[in-house]
Amino acid sequence: MTSDLPSSRPHVVPRHTALRSAIHLLLLAVAACFFALHAVHLKADFPNHSAWMDWSKYTDEGWYGDAAIRHFQRGYWYVAGDFNPAAALPVWPLLEAVVFYFTGVSLVAARALTVGVFGLILIAAYLLTRRCESLATQSAAAELRARTTSFAPAIAVLLLAVSPFCYVFTRLAILEPLLVLLTLLALLTISYLQPPGQGSNQPGLTPHRVPKIQYLLLIILGLLVPLMVLTKTTAAFLMPSLGWLLWARVGYRIRPFLRLCLIPGMVGAATWLTYYLGLVRPHYLLDYRYLFSANAYTGITAATAVSIFSKTLSNGIWMGRLLFPFSLLAILLAVLNRRRILRNPLVPALMIWASGYAAFLAYHNNLQPRYYLVIAIPLTMLVPIVFESLWQAPDTHVHRTGTQTPNYAQTHPIAAAALILALLATVATGIRTTLHFVLAPEYTFVDAAEQVHQVITADHILNPDHNQLLLSISGSNISLITGLPSICDDFGTMDLAVRVKTYKPGWFATWNQVDDDKMDALAPFYTLQRVAAFPAMDDPERNLLILYRLEPSTTPTAPSGRRRKPIPKPLQTRIGQQPSETQLQH
Repeated sequence: MTSDLPSSRPHVVPRHTALRSAIHLLLLAVAACFFALHAVHLKADFPNHSAWMDWSKYTDEGWYGDAAIRHFQRGYWYVAGDFNPAAALPVWPLLEAVVFYFTGVSLVAARALTVGVFGLILIAAYLLTRRCESLATQSAAAELRARTTSFAPAIAVLLLAVSPFCYVFTRLAILEPLLVLLTLLALLTISYLQPPGQGSNQPGLTPHRVPKIQYLLLIILGLLVPLMVLTKTTAAFLMPSLGWLLWARVGYRIRPFLRLCLIPGMVGAATWLTYYLGLVRPHYLLDYRYLFSANAYTGITAATAVSIFSKTLSNGIWMGRLLFPFSLLAILLAVLNRRRILRNPLVPALMIWASGYAAFLAYHNNLQPRYYLVIAIPLTMLVPIVFESLWQAPDTHVHRTGTQTPNYAQTHPIAAAALILALLATVATGIRTTLHFVLAPEYTFVDAAEQVHQVITADHILNPDHNQLLLSISGSNISLITGLPSICDDFGTMDLAVRVKTYKPGWFATWNQVDDDKMDALAPFYTLQRVAAFPAMDDPERNLLILYRLEPSTTPTAPSGRRRKPIPKPLQTRIGQQPSETQLQH
């Protein structure tokens, strides 16, 4: 039998094919082992004394899954006046609700879900990176050849799997991992759209000329886009990356691009409008708008722009002290070798992805480590793609048919050495740090939450009329861990004093001290009786969880007059009130 692709494949048989396959499988096996470690000690704290001081570990796992948590614990998901982010971001709590239906509400179940999402990220990154050569040459034979000659997909997966940065943030039940997965799936869907001229004598790809499978891909893309936005609204800054790859698939021509956008645009608009007009506008518009006020413009000026952009860039080191410089070097090399590397549309698509989200972070000036996870994934994928492109340094071989295909017989020694050095150093550093986190778990926050639960439950036995409702900025996390009902003491569409009067909480848990605004809201109704304090976590601003019993008061109490200690945003002020750069530095 003869090959069905004789004219599109170079007549070059790769040497040491068996060895290359064995190395490829070894890299994937190591990656699989380290991915499996993500599922170990799921109840453990976010690693204490790490390089990442991110307050999401105290709050976000509960906040953004609150709708699912409350649905199963209380029988309803919406608490009027409290923080209800699911009104604008329903995708993650819906996924959690599906899991909780089978497992019950628990921290382990929520984190197992996000670990599963990370596993899908690794698979999607592998498949998309493997499509890299095919996207550059628009040849099915190129992808077939890449499966046996390219190490880039396996290296990308390995770098992600051993990354300590990915380890700590893809074990938290937060929004960023799901946003990354949906973005990768959207890019992967676009990569399978039929390029111009394939399967047709027509010059371009238009909706009325595509096979049925292409219609299905366009519809899937139209669904993924609103799912991204309904997972996290900042997904809007990732759309240029999708647009670039879509534009590349139609040969960088405007009119075919606009025609191709018609189906996904209509499906996406219909999906989002159905949700907004059917649910949000008639029922939850106030909560929807309230969430957007958290992303209010922070007042970047000409005087602060340089320092903010510099800080945004330098904080990229969070993704890895070796990996981040290598990713910047990969971008530089791609630009310098743009005729060979940037002709692959996936490379600029990943660069646009990272730069678009970085631009938002600078604009918003809210530089939390977890946000950099959205940037770390595409930058990590760029490293093996770019370095391997330089390593292979293909010459162009022209066949009798007139087609051009790369000849991979040549190797650039400097690029090869750089790639190997980058791989070995980065992987070794990642393995060492990740293993340290795995082998030294701590459970201080879970222990503190369970002790709070024990105190409140014991008191309820003696005083059944005293409300068990807990008021706390970490209340949703405590609810996820213990099942205690809670409301937030910081975010909500009602003023805190109104919420306190409406829901009459019986307990108050705060970190390290009672801030003046909390005391002002509680004083007209309660006196605070300190019951217990539980050391937890490592942040000097939040390392002691203090539990107060709220005793009804008939005599109003004046505010304490103490100055409130400065704390990192976004929780140091009410939503919409952002500190200046000077305040942040102090």
